[in-house]
Amino acid sequence: MDVKKKLWVVVCLTLWCATASSRSQDVPELVKHQMPELISAYKELHENPELSHFEVKTSAWLAGQLRSAGYTVTENVGRYNDGSQAYGVVGVMKNGKGKTLLLRTDMDALPVIEKTDLPYASKVRTKNAAGQEVGVMHACGHDVHLTTMVGVARVMAVEKTKWHGTLILIGQPSEELAEGAQAMLLDDLYQRFGRPDVALALHDNASLAAGMVGITSGPAMASSTTVFVTMRGVGGHGAMPASTKDPVVMAAEFVTAVQTIVSRQTLPTHPAVVTVGTIHGGTQSNIIPDEVKMGLSVRALDETTRKNVLEDIQRTADGVALIAGVPAERKPQVEVAHFTSPIYNDPMLTARVRHVLTDALGADNVLDLEPVMVSEDFGLFGLPDHAIPTVLFWLGAVDPVKVAASVTSGVPLPSLHSSMFAPLPELTLSTGVTAMSDAALDLLK
Repeated sequence: MDVKKKLWVVVCLTLWCATASSRSQDVPELVKHQMPELISAYKELHENPELSHFEVKTSAWLAGQLRSAGYTVTENVGRYNDGSQAYGVVGVMKNGKGKTLLLRTDMDALPVIEKTDLPYASKVRTKNAAGQEVGVMHACGHDVHLTTMVGVARVMAVEKTKWHGTLILIGQPSEELAEGAQAMLLDDLYQRFGRPDVALALHDNASLAAGMVGITSGPAMASSTTVFVTMRGVGGHGAMPASTKDPVVMAAEFVTAVQTIVSRQTLPTHPAVVTVGTIHGGTQSNIIPDEVKMGLSVRALDETTRKNVLEDIQRTADGVALIAGVPAERKPQVEVAHFTSPIYNDPMLTARVRHVLTDALGADNVLDLEPVMVSEDFGLFGLPDHAIPTVLFWLGAVDPVKVAASVTSGVPLPSLHSSMFAPLPELTLSTGVTAMSDAALDLLK
């Protein structure tokens, strides 16, 4: 950054900080007044989760809440690549001339059987897209996000004299499959409802105490790429392996060899993860199959590293097949099935949001966190090359007593996606609504 640009940044931040203390003093009271109803809504959502692609009742609930708060609401926004309906919700409130701010919540739950024993624990069982019977649980806290969104929507509606511009509230489906944001964008989201100047979201955190928030400037969450690798061999009788090219053995060698992609082929300063999550092949113990298919998850914080890792996966698979003497026409197939971009928190916007959070919650309750290798598709709302500045911050969701006990004992807390994940409702929700409301009011003042 050159000297002139540095000076401009300092001047802008100084002028902004001088007015930061003028944030609405009504927000804490508005949040406190809502808490009984929000806690009740949270427990109802937690008890009645819906899987990705099936958020029919959840989206209808959110749409009803936004309408009752005075927003113009459109339902069923979004189309998946296969043409099927997505249950996206868009609520819009126009309040004179000014910037356009997008706030996003996700809505879907996970195929997890809940084991928390909470009085409002989910007992839902359903069939997934493959027809398998599964449990359903808000094990990633999207019920927290939904309830927080409703609280913020109400605060912003009441506080209309303190902001101007356009507020777009997004209820996004299928975040757990990283498909919902793209589905809504493909359905002309910005052409229909307006392109935002800034986009903001939060996500609950399973290791951060309720009452606290965390934020990361720059790369914050990794990209996620799903890759399928098929080792193709020549099958035959299990008693005569010499007459075959065994894809099971090749798959085993590939799984071992692929571990060196991160440890020996990727710069240590460029974080990456390669995980083999599924492996399928064969029908009977005495039959060597023709092929074995593996599912891989690839994570990276930058695009160059991601592309290098994908090239390394192809080269590793080809090398294993070459050593095994597989015919050229049976070389491995490497298919990139799905990709979602990293979360990039715009540094200038992050600085501004962080200051608002500090002002709202106190400096001791706002932490600067390192990037993580989990993934989210919220970044897609920022468009390619980060054309729209975005920020996603973390919302502490765990009973502070349990966090302290974990630190003392060394026993880890249940993570997101765990069947034992149980947020502390009141403090988590009041912090989330306060933090996001203050951020929205500041960005639209």
